[in-house]
Parts: sequence; structure tokens; C-alpha cells
Amino acid sequence: MKTKNSILLAVICLFSLQVSAQKKSKKDEVVTITTSMGTMKLILFDETPKHKANFIKLVNDKFYDDLLFHRVIDDFMIQGGDPNSKNAKPDDFLGKGDNGYKIPAEFNPKLFHQKGALAAARDNNPAKESSGCQFYIVQGRKWGKLDLEKQAARAARKLTDDQKKVYETIGGTPHLDGAYTVFGQVIDGMEVIDKIGAVEKDERDRPEKDVSMKMSVKKMKKKKITKKYGWKYEA
Repeated sequence: MKTKNSILLAVICLFSLQVSAQKKSKKDEVVTITTSMGTMKLILFDETPKHKANFIKLVNDKFYDDLLFHRVIDDFMIQGGDPNSKNAKPDDFLGKGDNGYKIPAEFNPKLFHQKGALAAARDNNPAKESSGCQFYIVQGRKWGKLDLEKQAARAARKLTDDQKKVYETIGGTPHLDGAYTVFGQVIDGMEVIDKIGAVEKDERDRPEKDVSMKMSVKKMKKKKITKKYGWKYEA
């Protein structure tokens, strides 16, 4: 049986191979999340290589297929990836499941909790290591200047002026910045986040009617991604 460390080592080795390949690559992976509420397309950030490699591996292994968005809070986020949610009964307690390892935190000041951000869930470990499988997608809300300053004061790092502008015009959850690893972004299907966020929930924030997912990943030319979805890569 593989130990947690050996599993993580395999993931890190995979990430090393992918990073070296991606340095000169003109292509990128696009992740598709299909739900009963619609379909979302996401890209994963090269600035968070361990999380990117891990997520792609799990998607290719079909780990996420038929799991649930088990925790949904309107105007905040939608969370999924608990392996215990597959075939879960309505009264099952969800949110504690894992896949046996954690991913070291990869905080980057350029990556923040704007609407549509993909971030890693975690427990309260001091190193802020991420769950090896659980994730959330930010819904959040738009913030006025006064409320945004209060939110920014709660964040673990200082927000830039550009980030504040995004929070005012597009929305997000600024108080989470610097505390959880952001490693991707929804580039198509943003309305699906709102649809899932609006479903009826029980007292534990689990949707009354299951919202399950299936995921796939496809490599595409970066120029095509920009043309089709409007996502712009840094030169």
C-alpha cells in the first residue's frame, strides 16, 4: 500500500514533468465541469504547479465523476470533491473526506478570490496545506468601497488597487486572500455558479437536490482559448 508521502511524491514528480513541458508550450489544459445546472470551463494556473498537476491527474483518473457539490453558500462559494459524497444518502454528513494526502500551499499575490476563482479547501493545519481533492469555486458578491476595506482588513495579505477594482465591479470573497490557495479560474459558464448557489439547501448547506459533477480535461492552443473564451495569457 502506498503511503501518503509516496503518493504526494508521485504527484510532485508529475508536476515537475508537466512544468518543464509547459515552459515552452503554446498549449494549455481546459477543464470542463459538467453539472445538471450547466457546464463550466476552467483553466489552471502555472503559478501553482503542484495544485495544477494534482487536479489534472484526478480529473484524468475520473476521481471527481459523480461526486457532489456538497456545500453551497449563496454569495460565497460552491464546494465539492469529497469522495464520500459519491452515492451519499440525504442524511450523510459530508465534508471530511479526503484522498490520503495534502498539497503544500502555493500562495501567489497575483492570484486572488475573484468571482469564478478555483481554490483548494483545507482543514486548520498551521502550514495551510490544501486538501488533496476538495475544492471550491468562488461566487462572492460585489463590494462597495467601505465594505471592501473591512474585508481587506481581514485578508492575510494586502490587496492591490487592481484587485480591489475587480472586487468592486465583478465580485468575489476578498477576506480569503492569502489564506487558501487559488489555482484556477472559470473562463466560461460563470452563470452556472449562480444557479448552483441559488438552490435550496438544508441546515448544513448541502443542496436538497443533489448537484453532481463530471469532469474532463482537454489540451488546447492558448490562442484558441483566448479567441474562444477571452482569457488572456501573460506574455
